[in-house]
Amino acid sequence: MSTAAIEPSPWNLPNALTVLRILLVPLFVWLLLRAGGEDAASRWAAWAVFNVAIFTDRIDGDIARKRGIVTNFGKVADPIADKALTGAAFVSLSLIAIIPWWVTIVVLARELGITLMRMWVIRHGVMPASRGGKVKTFLQAMALGILMAPLWVLPWSGLWEAIGYIVLALAVIVTLVTAVDYILKATVLRQTSERSARKRAREAERGH
Repeated sequence: MSTAAIEPSPWNLPNALTVLRILLVPLFVWLLLRAGGEDAASRWAAWAVFNVAIFTDRIDGDIARKRGIVTNFGKVADPIADKALTGAAFVSLSLIAIIPWWVTIVVLARELGITLMRMWVIRHGVMPASRGGKVKTFLQAMALGILMAPLWVLPWSGLWEAIGYIVLALAVIVTLVTAVDYILKATVLRQTSERSARKRAREAERGH
């Protein structure tokens, strides 16, 4: 006699880390925007909060998979937490004229568009995160981490700023390339899924 798999309790460490990441977002934004972004101590504090949040993102999924405690809550909340953190960072850095607004708009539009597209094809199958998507996330986090630091207090501040913008440019390129890749994969998934095959079979039967 088979028994249905019981989902682990959502009250676990990975989900707690995900919730913590969400709760850190308003604190991070406040610190980054404090004094118009001109206070070095607040910028360092924002940098520290951002990196703590990024660290939780790297370990919560690993812990959940290793311990076999992946939950539906985690599947939904984890990407929301990720997008809330990076989105808040992009918008905040644009507000203090560190990142051009067009870059922020492109990044946010891509994230929203891919999220809506995943929902569009969910009946045909799940689109897992690609290697390119992970590279995109890594480059975005690196660029944000460099540019939010108070570079004017560091030695070779101009060099650090140049590195930050170079990484940001690479992140934008990968962001756009992976968006096209996801669109192509979504199109193929809709055309080749079992659901589409059954639909074509029914239409063929009606045609006869």
